[in-house]
Amino acid sequence: MLGVLGDLVEDIVVWVDGPLRHGTDSSARVFRRRGGSAANVACFAAGQYPARFLGCVGADPIGDGVVAELGGHGVDVRVQRRGRTGSIVVLIDQDGERTMLPDRGAATLLERVPEQWLAGLTHLHVPGYSFDGEPVGATAVDALVRVRQGGGSTSVDASSTGMLEQFGRERFLTLLGELAPTLLFANRSESAFLGLLVDGLPGPERARLAGTTVVTKAGAGATTVDVPGQEPFTVPVPPVAQVRDLTGAGDAFAAGFLAGFLDTGDLRLAAALGHRSAARVLASPGASMG
Repeated sequence: MLGVLGDLVEDIVVWVDGPLRHGTDSSARVFRRRGGSAANVACFAAGQYPARFLGCVGADPIGDGVVAELGGHGVDVRVQRRGRTGSIVVLIDQDGERTMLPDRGAATLLERVPEQWLAGLTHLHVPGYSFDGEPVGATAVDALVRVRQGGGSTSVDASSTGMLEQFGRERFLTLLGELAPTLLFANRSESAFLGLLVDGLPGPERARLAGTTVVTKAGAGATTVDVPGQEPFTVPVPPVAQVRDLTGAGDAFAAGFLAGFLDTGDLRLAAALGHRSAARVLASPGASMG
């Protein structure tokens, strides 16, 4: 079973009809969706591979709602309840690009997960967001270590350059070196910021993750898979007819990739399945599949 540890929140998705007009009204459409990077991955993966979510939400109606919604997709949901369920305002411009205003709330309050939550997991995936904040940061590290000690594989997503800048580039690279995840997912800007893949070639910091396969996405461009000890290879992205909202596309890619990788061990096939999964969210509001 695939485990995913991290955020489960409410997304308030705003499709802006034109440029934001400061100090007055701007026409928009507003959608409320279940969100959270980790919850998205678990949701998208559940239709392809057994998935379990590990996290924390508030003891409030919003928490009840997002837990029920995620469970309705076939995810085995394990949550602690404390604090106030988080919310993220996601502004989507005409090109589908996102500007996010996160208030993660209870998602940062996850404490050490019980052993039974990790029982049966063959892989644990953790978005980088989960390292930012306490006690969830220590909880995420502890869970990854325990899964590896139990013989499972692990993966981390770099999440966003904004988060990486706030967390600290050197600190994040040091943490990755210590955790030695099986896989690291990043987009082109995140991978370049970390010095792992620059202009399609292994960057100056690549040697620090000697045991980790680095998967770098490039939007509509080909995904680069850099396996330790091998030449990086690319997997092209099929054309997508409509792109209205990029929210959740990276999470959907990770879900499809992990489901394929855990099922077959074939990295090329996994990347292709990741692309297919990501394409399904690009025309829908928030992290939902059309």
